[in-house]
Formats: sequence, structure tokens, C-alpha cells
Amino acid sequence: MQNDWLVDPARRTALTLSGTELTEPDKKILRVLGERLAAIATLPVQSEKIAGWRAINGLRQFKPMINIWTDQIPWHEMDVDGELELRTTGEWSRFHEWEMRKLIYQWEHMPADMVIEPAVYSPLVVDNTAFGITENVDLALTDEANSVVSRHFNIQIRDEDDLEKIKVPVVTHDNAGSEAQYRQLREIMDGAIEVRKLGANGFLFWFAPWDELIRWWGVQEALIDLYDRPDLVHKAVDKLVNAYTGMLDQFEQQDLLTLNNGPHQTGSGGLGYTDELPPPGYDPAHIRAKDLWGSGAAQIFSDVSPRMHWEFSLRYELRWMNRFGLNYYGCCDVLHRKMAIMEKIPNLRKVSMSPFINPDEAVANVGNRYVFSYKPNPAVLAEDTWHLDKAEHELENVLSKAKAHGCVVEVIMKDISTVRYQPQRLWEWARMAAEVTERYGG
Repeated sequence: MQNDWLVDPARRTALTLSGTELTEPDKKILRVLGERLAAIATLPVQSEKIAGWRAINGLRQFKPMINIWTDQIPWHEMDVDGELELRTTGEWSRFHEWEMRKLIYQWEHMPADMVIEPAVYSPLVVDNTAFGITENVDLALTDEANSVVSRHFNIQIRDEDDLEKIKVPVVTHDNAGSEAQYRQLREIMDGAIEVRKLGANGFLFWFAPWDELIRWWGVQEALIDLYDRPDLVHKAVDKLVNAYTGMLDQFEQQDLLTLNNGPHQTGSGGLGYTDELPPPGYDPAHIRAKDLWGSGAAQIFSDVSPRMHWEFSLRYELRWMNRFGLNYYGCCDVLHRKMAIMEKIPNLRKVSMSPFINPDEAVANVGNRYVFSYKPNPAVLAEDTWHLDKAEHELENVLSKAKAHGCVVEVIMKDISTVRYQPQRLWEWARMAAEVTERYGG
């Protein structure tokens, strides 16, 4: 599951670092990395990849496009020959160095269908007070260096009075800070590569209220209360969705949004290139939710019936998704038997098909009405012995069924908790997936 980084205090800290500690060696390192990205961005293959993403996002037959989620890779296991070693000294510098080194590393070793545009990004300095309640957990670690941990949630919502803990986030923008950091990065790059401002929605606009609720309620407790205390559940979901939409109102009112119809991930899927966004009436000075890709998910509802999924989740989520130009739904949810309720989502374009689906039913139920956003099982990368042939067989099996039903497909590798300190496993998977998807081209 994912935390919405929009309300993650650790992420906020990273985005509000000052640049006062810059040194001349730091500036030179950042500029060299910017020049390297600019050179990669000029390669003809970039426009070819963009055309592929535009095709499938427009529901046109094309080869299945591949996206590897770089924010769900065990980066502490991936370094080879110091490629990911940070050489700058200041925190602000290291933030930007890390973003650029990850892109270059991915391009060199596991590009799949990534796109590198001739730009680097300067995030707006946005603060967010979050929802007034944060998870209280006991953690179980298997690797001290790995951010993927097991959690036991300590319950904070037990009755209706506890719902008062849920607040509408207060969003504030430090315009002077945003401008200072933007100018500083432009000065460093000095024409080597374009610098673009990155809004509060960043590269991922993630909306999954149940991902938050179970952290405060408890997984078992919340699911039992769907039956035992449905009125309380309704009030909780209603209040949290209101908090989300209140946050979105502030993003719009303060002009803090960035278009995500480019090298940005759509929901838990692939890149957002499309001819359909932004729609007519777009004003670049006042970007609206309707100009963007939106998303929704209720991962904890995989074993909840379609009727209850609609009643306790989706009908509330529509208040968010109604506001967006195109939508992606799902993540690890098992959705292939819930397409009847998926059809109620406005502007739905992509549906997640997790590793836990029945492929035969899934391809038949999705057909060519939506992008079939297939998630191979990342567990194959974590086994004691690496079996590339096993991963290839799984991918071939699903893609052959999808082709027979005319599905428009993207392949999303994510949720990678470990590669057993053998980064070559993921490199080999990316090469294999590129070869297999070419064989199943539209």
C-alpha cells in the first residue's frame, strides 16, 4: 500500500529544504547530471515511447507498454560501481542529485518504456497539516536498510467521537521559497536543461481513503465493522473523503497543481501522455482537477463483495474522481469481478489488474473498454533463486490471453520489496519484458 505523499510530513520536509548550503562543487555535480539527462532526452526513442503511451491511453492497439515504479524499488540494494552514490554535500543538493541519479540509473539498466524529457523539476514549497491523525504502529523489520516493513496498527478509531480526530488539511504555499529554489536550480543548470516547477500533486496524485482509514482503525476491525457498525463506517468514509476534497479545493484555489499528462504515473499505472488532457478551456495559470488524471483505490476491499465495495467505498470516492478529466482505478485490489461497479466511475480509462486476478476472467471482463493495467507478481524477484523463465512464462500467459480478447495493455512492475541484493534480476526482467511485449504488439 502507498501513503499519500501529499500529507506525508517526511516528504514535506524534503520539499522545503533551503538551498543556502550550496557549494561550487555541488553546483558542478548537479549541472553535469542535468547535461547527461538533456543528452538522453534528445534520443529519437523518447518520441517513440511517447507515441506508444499516447496510443494505449487513447485505447488504440499498440504493443503493451511497460512502466517500472522507481518509488517502489529497494534502492539500497541497487547500487553498482557507485552509480547511486551521492557526491554533493548539502541536503537540497542531495535531494536533486538523488532524483537525477535514479533517472540515469534506470535509463542505463532497466529503461523499459520510461521517457526522459529535457527537464528537471523544482517542487513548490507547499506545507500540509495532514488529516489530524497519523498511524501509530509497531514495526517488524527484516532489513534495517529497507523502508518496506511489516506494521501492526494500534487502533485510534473506536467510536463516533474518534471521528472528530479527522480534519481537513490546511494547505499553505511559501511562494517566495518556491521562487527562490526555482531560480537557484535554473542558475545551476544555466541553459543545460529546462527547469520546470512541480506542483503539489507532483508525479503521483494518489487517492485511496481506505489506505488511510485502516491505519487508524485496524484492518480486521474495519472489515468487521462493515457488518457490525455500518453507520459508523459510512460516517468515517464520508468525513475522510470530505477532507480529501477540501484539500483539493485548496490546491485549485491556490494554483498549486501541475499537469500530469506527461512522464507522470497515472494512479498505480503507466505514464500519462494523452491527447485528451487538458480539455478545452484549459488555462495554464489556473490548472483544475478536470485538466488532470485522477485515481482511486480500495486495496483492503479485495475480498469484499462488489455491492459492499460500492456502498462503503466507491460511491464516496466518486466525489473525488468526478472532478478529474481521466481516471485510473485500483492498485493491489482484485477487480476483475467488479467491472460492473467500475463502469460507474466517470472518465475511467485504466483499471488495475493485480497479480491476484484470474487472467481468463479478467481479460474477458475488461476487453478493450479500458486499459488493462497488468501487475506481474514482484515476488519472483525476491525468491532464493532467480528464475527469469518463470517470470517470462507468467507474462506470456497473461499477454496471450489479453491479445486474444483485444485488450489494450500496460505492464506495471511495482511493490518490489527486495531483489536479494542482486539488482541484475530487475535489469534482466526489464529486458525480458521488452522482448515479450514486442511480440504481442498491436
